[in-house]
Amino acid sequence: MNHYLKVKSKILTDHQLLHTLELWQRNHEKVVFTNGCFDLIHQGHIDYLSKAAGLGTKLILGVNTDRSVSAIKGRHRPIQDEQSRLMILAAMEFVDAVILFDQDTPLQLITQVQPDVLVKGSDYKASDIVGYDVVMAKGGSVQTLDFLPGYSTSGIERKIIEAHQ
Repeated sequence: MNHYLKVKSKILTDHQLLHTLELWQRNHEKVVFTNGCFDLIHQGHIDYLSKAAGLGTKLILGVNTDRSVSAIKGRHRPIQDEQSRLMILAAMEFVDAVILFDQDTPLQLITQVQPDVLVKGSDYKASDIVGYDVVMAKGGSVQTLDFLPGYSTSGIERKIIEAHQ
């Protein structure tokens, strides 16, 4: 399979996600889930996602649609469209699957995935993370990871704006 097709194959529909999860379950994979906008990929994202991947054997990313990014971040975002964000994330070696979600929170997707490990940044208290109850009820764990200091999409956006003023 060529590299482009391999990357594209990691971008899943709901139906493909269910099939993939069944396969992983049969193979006793430890599924890790995290989500986000992932608008401008930077070193902080790479650090966070690689650490998340290390908590299991398969990493699934829930990615906010363009509409939901705008609702969360404002009308000036996203900077990159959802298909671009999906392709960039799917190209990462340690990412096994990416899927869009359009809801206000990823709760529906987390309920569908039933991950063994749910991961968010340490700016959240574990028990306040959306999906905490779902994951804990099935005997999974909820982990928080520290962000790499000095790296954020908002910081990059500020630098761009300042450079053009």
